[in-house]
Amino acid sequence: MKYQEILKNGLSELGLTIDSIKLEQYLELLHKWNHAYNLTAIRDLESMVSKHILDSLAILPFVNGESLLDVGTGAGLPGIPLAIAAPNLKIVLLDSNGKKIRFLQEVKRQLKLDNVEIIQSRVESYHPDILFDILTSRAFSSIDQMLNLTRHLIAPDGMWVLMKGLRPDDELAAIQMPSRVESYIVPGVDGERCCVIIENN
Repeated sequence: MKYQEILKNGLSELGLTIDSIKLEQYLELLHKWNHAYNLTAIRDLESMVSKHILDSLAILPFVNGESLLDVGTGAGLPGIPLAIAAPNLKIVLLDSNGKKIRFLQEVKRQLKLDNVEIIQSRVESYHPDILFDILTSRAFSSIDQMLNLTRHLIAPDGMWVLMKGLRPDDELAAIQMPSRVESYIVPGVDGERCCVIIENN
């Protein structure tokens, strides 16, 4: 099956009505730049659809707010798919890796993603003018470390939406803040996926 069909079927399974054109453009840029920049270990477009695009979009039901910070975004995951799916959401992609930042700038330019800002910085050195409604990351660090590194970036009533595979019970036991775990199925991805939601109140 062509990757475009896998993408459309996956979006349908997730219950999302999103124009897939920009998602396809992003995938093709990721595939093209990956050869030189080593942005992801996943090499084929078909696997990128499920493991990157659909996995990123699966957290969309838990994203409520006007601004989102994607910490350690890497190749723009989950931030770029979320920006395409939710054009009214202001998204900042944060990463310290120069190669990945150059790739993201090209994605923003080609896809005309006006709701995306790209920042090259370590998270502890980043001090923006606004605080964010949502902080997310995909395998950036342990939950405890993530909370400590990003507490200065989240709005008083904001929340962390942290993407994980298996339910991270050991990490949850190490934090003092109340949290909830939302499990979900990603089309084409074997095994459990979940996100940990922690409200800043």
